Amino acid sequence: MRIKKQKSFKNGTVYCLELEDGMLVETTDTFLPYYTKDAIGRKQNFLDNNQLGSRAERWMIGVSTMSGCPVHCKFCATGNMKRWRNLTADEIVGQVEFAIAQAGFNPADAREFKINYTRMGEPFLNIDAVKEAIARITEKYPNTHHYVSTIGIAGSDFSFVKGNVTLQISLHSFDDDKRNWLIPYPKKMTIEELGRIRTESNLKTTINLTLVDESDFDAEKLAQYFDKDYFFIKLSPINPNNISEKNNLGNGVIEGVNIV
Repeated sequence: MRIKKQKSFKNGTVYCLELEDGMLVETTDTFLPYYTKDAIGRKQNFLDNNQLGSRAERWMIGVSTMSGCPVHCKFCATGNMKRWRNLTADEIVGQVEFAIAQAGFNPADAREFKINYTRMGEPFLNIDAVKEAIARITEKYPNTHHYVSTIGIAGSDFSFVKGNVTLQISLHSFDDDKRNWLIPYPKKMTIEELGRIRTESNLKTTINLTLVDESDFDAEKLAQYFDKDYFFIKLSPINPNNISEKNNLGNGVIEGVNIV
């Protein structure tokens, strides 16, 4: 892998990496020391907010599981790439090692070290490589917590989501028709099916809502389908790009990252 381009921001860096066959992947290196998960009465991390920008507090690496993506979410530029392919476990692990080398920091020295499988691609369309990468990373860095993000591919096996592996579900709307428009991939679980997911993770399953309109949030359906004992809700903004702008999605209804 080599750096194709990078963009630095206050608490991290986004890398665009070129693979040997010329395909591109995106990797992030972020350190986020904020309390984010106590709104439901259960603190899921215990961090010092005064240590802004410290990898020793909360360090997160976001990796890709594909180059490109066949899901084509209406607010994501990744699906605009001309072609896509699954990454190998070596390429997934390589992104983590690349970010660690660039940072010059040992994950063992972080109070919380997270890897988010949330950049390019749908992890459950490449799940064997993802599971192999998780096992190899955990063997080398035992304190790693893995967050695997999915739209909910039909027929998925969630039995490996246990201990320090946590599931994040990309929901984005409680309206079935709107969700099908936002996430046009046909072989995905229904909202009702997603609500029946149970894991053995140390943390609750996160429901991620990138809200385009206020009508996409429905408190009654949230209570109906997603038991608070098993699910945690995260509201996220749209990061504007050429695809979201083409679909007239603007910035969505959330400013910053909000947890409810």
